[in-house]
Amino acid sequence: MKETIEEIFELPADQLAPHGGVIESALALMDKGQLKVCEQVDGQWQVNQWAKKAILLYFRYKKNEPIECGPFSYFDKVPLKQWTGAEKVRVVPQAIARFGSFVDEGAILMPSYVNIGAYVGKGTMVDTWATVGSCASIGAGVHLSGGVGIGGVLEPLQANPVIIEDGCFVGSRCILVEGVHVKKGAVLGAGVTITGSTKIFDVSGSETKEYKGVVPENSVVIPGTTPKDFPGGTYNVPCALIIGKRKESTDKKTSLNDALREFDVSV
Repeated sequence: MKETIEEIFELPADQLAPHGGVIESALALMDKGQLKVCEQVDGQWQVNQWAKKAILLYFRYKKNEPIECGPFSYFDKVPLKQWTGAEKVRVVPQAIARFGSFVDEGAILMPSYVNIGAYVGKGTMVDTWATVGSCASIGAGVHLSGGVGIGGVLEPLQANPVIIEDGCFVGSRCILVEGVHVKKGAVLGAGVTITGSTKIFDVSGSETKEYKGVVPENSVVIPGTTPKDFPGGTYNVPCALIIGKRKESTDKKTSLNDALREFDVSV
């Protein structure tokens, strides 16, 4: 399947019909969680670029058509996921997940949006008006609070999706885009915005450490600002501040509560 997707990727849309079966099959595997855009191999994250190509081919191959959904109607080329209850996922009315995304058992989708190619792990909460962008990878036991925006990525192909590992807490109205990688157990306070170029300062010790694009494991993070020089003057721009670490020796739930109390983090 990978070889076929690679071979047909440059074909024009009007020549894709004979290959519709393999394109549909690739998306069906993503829909079942059997093919992931992002996955860990020997402890290292890798991006299956051919899976992203399959999604782009699907967009070119499919045609827009009416989609009926109860009292609502849509006109699009990607159908919605169909829920039967066998998935063991709680889906609150007006939660939308597109075909080609996967939501594992025990997850809860409040009125929210999960885009094609995204992966949502076991027991994860996607809270009200949170969005999980295309190809993003959300781990198990994650809490995406209300209004969180997880960016999606399909093009350019070399761009990496957002990855949030197991056990993370992402506070209200956080924005994570441009391939940001939040490692296991991190706690992000309300309003943290991190892009691929955002400076992340660890100010919890006597010497400041700087990161970009990666939030270290068990970090407790709040929004901040840092001065930057421009031709017109010096102004403060957004950054993220690591103000402490969750305690690995305690239960995850207890540790999260301790982190929020100890560091006075808004959620």
